[in-house]
Amino acid sequence: MGHHEPTTHSPTGPLAGLRVIDLSTVLAGPLSAQVLGDYGADVIKVEHPQRGDSFRTHGFSKDGHGLWWKIVSRNKRCIGLYLGDPDAAAVLRTLAASADVVVENFRPGTLEKWGLGWDVLHELNPRLVLVRITGFGQTGPYRHRAGFGTLAEAMSGFAAVTGQPDGPPTLPAMGLADSIAGITAVSATMMALWHRDRPGGSGLGQQIDVSLLEPIMCAVGPGPLVADQLGVVTERTGNRSNSNAPRNTYLTSDGRWLAISTSATTIAERVMTLVGMPEVTREPWFSSAKGRAEHGDLLDEAVATWIGERTAAEVTAAFETADAAVAPVYDALDLLADPHVQATDMIPTVDDPDLGPIRMPGLLFGMSATPGQVRWTGRALGADTDEVLGDAGVDGAEIARLRQAGVVS
Repeated sequence: MGHHEPTTHSPTGPLAGLRVIDLSTVLAGPLSAQVLGDYGADVIKVEHPQRGDSFRTHGFSKDGHGLWWKIVSRNKRCIGLYLGDPDAAAVLRTLAASADVVVENFRPGTLEKWGLGWDVLHELNPRLVLVRITGFGQTGPYRHRAGFGTLAEAMSGFAAVTGQPDGPPTLPAMGLADSIAGITAVSATMMALWHRDRPGGSGLGQQIDVSLLEPIMCAVGPGPLVADQLGVVTERTGNRSNSNAPRNTYLTSDGRWLAISTSATTIAERVMTLVGMPEVTREPWFSSAKGRAEHGDLLDEAVATWIGERTAAEVTAAFETADAAVAPVYDALDLLADPHVQATDMIPTVDDPDLGPIRMPGLLFGMSATPGQVRWTGRALGADTDEVLGDAGVDGAEIARLRQAGVVS
């Protein structure tokens, strides 16, 4: 298993030399900046000098240190700067003048109120890309509403199709909409940078408008199109699929849950042959995923009975021999112990100055020539204020004055 030593040396990776200012809070914006930092960008995390980002205390903590913060704020230099103060806003404009990307997730109009709107930043630095992440986007009648992932998960159709048929709509137990929006923002940012910097490119930055609602709508699937064209509203099916079968979670004789997918007809044939029902594969409806879904009760009963008579190890071995698709339903401890996860260092060990060696989810993807790196974990509030502001040309006396005034930490 890999052991990653934190380092503050000049970053490597495909985005080395790119400077990102992260003004955002909680998850979607900070996650997008985290990914950019993972692949070499110099990310400057700006927080309220006294309160800090509320994400520091979000979720579980150990010895007063938020654990999720250690992940989402890794590879970032942390400064405290109260943007509502004119002097601090002037410092931010100084930082933005040499930046490539600014990420923010305030309600529309907030940056403008502080004298940091797009017109100001674009005139100051025409190459700057401003990534604006909100609940409902920069336009439309909902633009000023408070935007949280829970609302997007409800409005997108996700909750309506999640859960058992006889149960309530079900929200995810994690920041799903925020995470999808954050990863989407990374893609949008790289498109804007390519447009700016490609041969023959514009040389100019632009604004990016990311809502929490639209990216998760993409993940939910074709429900709006189905409703538009057929007048059909997709309903909850539990762990089954309304477009394929057998697809479910199944309990083994030793009390373990396994998940099966048969999206490909060839896999469905192998599964049904394995569980002792080869004759069903010759039915005319079997070759159609929709046809199998319409006969889900029949297929599910056969698969559930066969699996229920065997241990998880026996089922997994049989499925692997048959080249069929099965996976265990893991909790977090199972995931940490999985041999494939360990062998591929998906959850590396990183040294943290507060907690010692800790394991956290690693990089989103590998790159053969320019891999990313977890250089350090989430840092203390204001840990890098003097360094960042000094590098930007703010002299020590001015930093001391701002600190005395309470607008930097």
